[in-house]
Amino acid sequence: MRPVLRALLVVASLSAALVLSGCGDTVIDDAKLEDTLQASLEESVERKIAAVDCPSDQKVEAEATFDCLVRFPNGDKATATLEIVNNDADVNIVGLKANE
Repeated sequence: MRPVLRALLVVASLSAALVLSGCGDTVIDDAKLEDTLQASLEESVERKIAAVDCPSDQKVEAEATFDCLVRFPNGDKATATLEIVNNDADVNIVGLKANE
């Protein structure tokens, strides 16, 4: 396994204005989350990340989990699993796994 993904990540909490409301549903602001997640992961794994792609329609539901695709400049990919902590859309990174 690649060195950057070998160790478990310390659970990181991501919070900010990560919610959007519309059509009666509150969803995660995927663009803001992607930027925040990229910065957090670059600091955690001490490696540059080319891009992060999260779902654009993730509803804010406490304890729900979802995945974001992480792409490294050398072409490596990983999946970051996130958990929504509360209805304020605070999010924890609960895992990072290399894609084979």
